Amino acid sequence: MINRLEAIVAKYQELTAELVKPEVLNDFNLLKKLSKEQSDLKEIVDVYTEYKKVLDDLAQAKQMENDPELKDYALEEVTRLTTEEDTLKQKLEILLVPKDENDGKNVIMEIRGAAGGDEANIFAGDLFRMYSYYAEKNGWKIEVMHEVEGASGGYAQIEYMVKGDNVYSKLKYESGSHRVQRIPATETQGRVHTSTATVLVMPEAEDVNIDIKESDLKIDVYHSSGAGGQSVNTSNSAVRITHIPTGVVVTCQTERSQLKNKENAMRMLKTKLYDALLQEQENEIGSERKTKIGTGDRSEKIRTYNYPQNRVTDHRTNFSIMELDRVMNGNLDPIIDSLITEDLKLKLAGATSD
Repeated sequence: MINRLEAIVAKYQELTAELVKPEVLNDFNLLKKLSKEQSDLKEIVDVYTEYKKVLDDLAQAKQMENDPELKDYALEEVTRLTTEEDTLKQKLEILLVPKDENDGKNVIMEIRGAAGGDEANIFAGDLFRMYSYYAEKNGWKIEVMHEVEGASGGYAQIEYMVKGDNVYSKLKYESGSHRVQRIPATETQGRVHTSTATVLVMPEAEDVNIDIKESDLKIDVYHSSGAGGQSVNTSNSAVRITHIPTGVVVTCQTERSQLKNKENAMRMLKTKLYDALLQEQENEIGSERKTKIGTGDRSEKIRTYNYPQNRVTDHRTNFSIMELDRVMNGNLDPIIDSLITEDLKLKLAGATSD
């Protein structure tokens, strides 16, 4: 570990020297790139500096144990500093765990009503509101890109972008099948029904080299429908793009401008192709490896929302919370924090065994 930390300190110092060179200061893109690299290393360097100081202080405290007049004080210092050493060492181990390169990215989310007919679509709408509240609590912005409303409310499908700081780092655990158990409004005999909605979370493919040839695209334009009013329907503003080699289809009709809808559709297409590439890479190295929570597959059942018991259970960590009402109002932190903790535990275990 020490060798890795010393190498990081050397790299940090090298970047610090580079950042004051005139040729770097005059190149905005290079300056931005090197500044981010330095920023990513700063916390590790700061904690390691503190760790080394604690080790020095601990060595001095142990030497003082030989002085009868200072022995009591020295023993207290050794106890305190040893605890601090252990705490900082654990923190460094965590900081050295490889980070997901997509953690800082925005995401495109897709929610679909699945099993359960109208009730599934209504539940998909409930999940969208839950994530909207959660985004608001985190200071993130939501931009709806495509929606198909359910006949009785909610959504048969809704796709939207979430923009903000480190969005993917928290929402990446939400992909999968979400199950709801409750009495639907249309149920006359008071029976609890089970319905599902699926969630897909994809990191935005920004600054990623995804090769999309114009010849591989089939682009259709048509009249928008649904939300947006009559003014939306007066022109062919909606855009549907089919990526012929993969069969991936994206649609956008939320903007009045055909050009804007096309831009958003291309962002969605690029992100979906990037997500498929990530899934392919996962499969190559083993999607069930011990350093990953779940498969991230849309069909995997990850969570149950039980309304009669006011309970939410995440099946990957067996974490339950008797606050479903608060969760549906955006209080997702307890669940996501439990997933982050388990994810870190698995990564640390994997790093130890490698």
